[in-house]
Amino acid sequence: MHVWTDTFLVLLVILNLSLLGSSRLGAATRRVAAQGILLGLFTLVLHMDRLTIETVAMTAGMIGLKGIVFPWLLFRALREAEVRREVEPYVGYSASLLFGVLAFGLSLWLGSRLPLPGGQEVSLIVPAGLFTILVGLFLIVARRKALNQVLGYLVLENGIYAFGVALLPERPLLVELGILLDVFVGVFVMGIMIFHIQREFDHIDADRLSSLKD
Repeated sequence: MHVWTDTFLVLLVILNLSLLGSSRLGAATRRVAAQGILLGLFTLVLHMDRLTIETVAMTAGMIGLKGIVFPWLLFRALREAEVRREVEPYVGYSASLLFGVLAFGLSLWLGSRLPLPGGQEVSLIVPAGLFTILVGLFLIVARRKALNQVLGYLVLENGIYAFGVALLPERPLLVELGILLDVFVGVFVMGIMIFHIQREFDHIDADRLSSLKD
């Protein structure tokens, strides 16, 4: 069991690093969708020995929303915006990968000092969750395109979800579904915003909005 869970978490880390080094918005969206599917399957595998309706519901909700619905909304916004790449981010891609390596090292160090309650022994879940949160925050502040910032928001929530999965038996299902609903509404609204920004200003560069004047 630990082999499978650690494999899922290693794949999550690899997806995070690939997000930091990619300029293609379509590929980044697919990677975030893959994260959602991966975390959904991780939920199922981690709690296979005590499978409940709540666990199955969380798995289906995660895969359905983050693996299918959210990517569809974002690809639709991407087609309307007619943008394929993030050409000039605030932080370059080589520097972003360097940040990723340093952030993962920091996450491993912090993870060794933040054991899971209840005696669970999934060695990578805390470092992987922390690393995913840091990558999400970095994408929000270091990327120029509004779509990349939306993806950063989703990656950030994926990291929070990874912690929630480890504590699923102790957390009410209603709380987790509430988080997914909030994310759904947020992504839906941000997708509409991206469409309207592109229609009015012929770009989706968030930084250029600050120079608007009456």
